[in-house]
Amino acid sequence: MQVSHMMSNRLVTVEMDDKISLVKDIFNHSKLHHLPVVENHQLVGLVSERDLLRALNPNVDNPLAKDSELVCLNKRVHQIMSRKVITITADSSLAQAASLLVERNIGCLPVLRDNQLVGILTWKDVLKSFITKA
Repeated sequence: MQVSHMMSNRLVTVEMDDKISLVKDIFNHSKLHHLPVVENHQLVGLVSERDLLRALNPNVDNPLAKDSELVCLNKRVHQIMSRKVITITADSSLAQAASLLVERNIGCLPVLRDNQLVGILTWKDVLKSFITKA
């Protein structure tokens, strides 16, 4: 089975100069754990929940947080994103995708077709493919 059959093609992306407060809002109000970062419609990075948590002050959600503790929300995506993104093509096999996910210890693979971002494949998508086969 090809990656294109199991990937999510409903993409939510952010841009390099977006504030991480936007990333936090997206993660808080969706089931997403990774956001592709695009510039001029090209994939330039990836930001994960883990990246966000490392950048946030632990008191950021406290209603009594001081301004100095909230300043972290003004950081920009390019300051916390991963720039070396491992990708896969839409016509690759799910076996290839699974190998990459395991070997590189990553949670998702942005999917490209002709160097354009067309989807995202997570480890859960790969597991779902086994369930649908059974």
